[in-house]
Amino acid sequence: MPTSGFTDTQLTVREAISQICSRFPNTYWQEHDQNEQDPTAFHAALAKDGWLGIALPEELGGSGLGISEATVMMQTISETSGAGMAGAQSIHANVYATQPLARFGTKEQREHIIPDIIAGKDRVCFGVTEPNSGLDTLSLSTTATRQPDGSFAVTGQKIWITCAQVASKMMLLARTTPLDSKESKSGIGLSFFCIPFDRSHPGLNVKRIKKMGGRAVDANEVFFDNYPVPASSLIGTMDEGFRIILHGLNAERCLLAGEALGLGYAALKKASEYARTRVVFGKPIGTNQGIAHPLAECWMKLEGARLATYHAARMYDVHASGRDSSIRATDVGVAANTAKYLAAEAAFAACERAVLTLGGMGYAVEYDVERWLRECLVPRIAPVSREMILNFVGEKVLELPRSY
Repeated sequence: MPTSGFTDTQLTVREAISQICSRFPNTYWQEHDQNEQDPTAFHAALAKDGWLGIALPEELGGSGLGISEATVMMQTISETSGAGMAGAQSIHANVYATQPLARFGTKEQREHIIPDIIAGKDRVCFGVTEPNSGLDTLSLSTTATRQPDGSFAVTGQKIWITCAQVASKMMLLARTTPLDSKESKSGIGLSFFCIPFDRSHPGLNVKRIKKMGGRAVDANEVFFDNYPVPASSLIGTMDEGFRIILHGLNAERCLLAGEALGLGYAALKKASEYARTRVVFGKPIGTNQGIAHPLAECWMKLEGARLATYHAARMYDVHASGRDSSIRATDVGVAANTAKYLAAEAAFAACERAVLTLGGMGYAVEYDVERWLRECLVPRIAPVSREMILNFVGEKVLELPRSY
């Protein structure tokens, strides 16, 4: 990946993360993918050097950097270690899902929870998506019912929860007031929590989902049945949870765009190396325009997506800091969603082309590109589909009638 346009700090981040990733070769990720085994050692290595707190406050043990630097880190993980999406997804929620906590949590919550996440003592999963609501977050039905002692009892179901098999905390969005109730201050009735995630409790059941790619990190259905949650778990004001999580969702789109970029650049590098050395009919296959031109096109798509990604990350950081009041939350949302869309599409094109360039070898596990092709569908689907991004941009930028 070209390094022009990055700050000295961002290049330092890339170099430091690359050094850690070099200790976890492609064979490590092949094995963990095939065995569906969590990359615990990789997570611990990043925690040991403090990288899980890259975008969290220094006074809590973090680095105090921005989502721009965190995006560099996620791209580097995906690109340089052979990890692909799996390596990035193993720490993904620890980086973005803690942003609302850092911004809206009380001093006690921040000081009690965040340092253990940064140190790797606690791992985090993000509990928003439900099987019957999909992208319609406002229709979530999982409830957190307030008890006489001020605590909450959670009942309902979440789905596609990454790392729920290893997490000890969940950032949870749940309904605290019925959607149509006049008592809801926001008219939405959702609240945000950071809850203990005790899989041994009878009120919590976690079921792993067998999936196509990214098998080194688990995805799950989570079932709550009057699961007890302390009153101190509530982040911010009750019924204001949807507004609170928006602070993390745009950050997630930037990070995911970086991860997709890394995957695409890794696949393109592998394909280019193969095209330079694979000799057929007496010459390297890369001399054939049928091979060379699609690879060149993939590089240009990745470069365009890279510019959009770091533009969005910079906008996020400037808006979050309050340095430029002319940047609206909607502007950040448009930029972040656009970056995620472009990076996902560029990664898909590069991963598909890598398999086709390698031909039969592209189908073999040892060359990695089949694994990356399986994984590159994730940023096209999650956390918001490409079609919904097109809807969003059509409405917010082109002022077209809302279609959803």
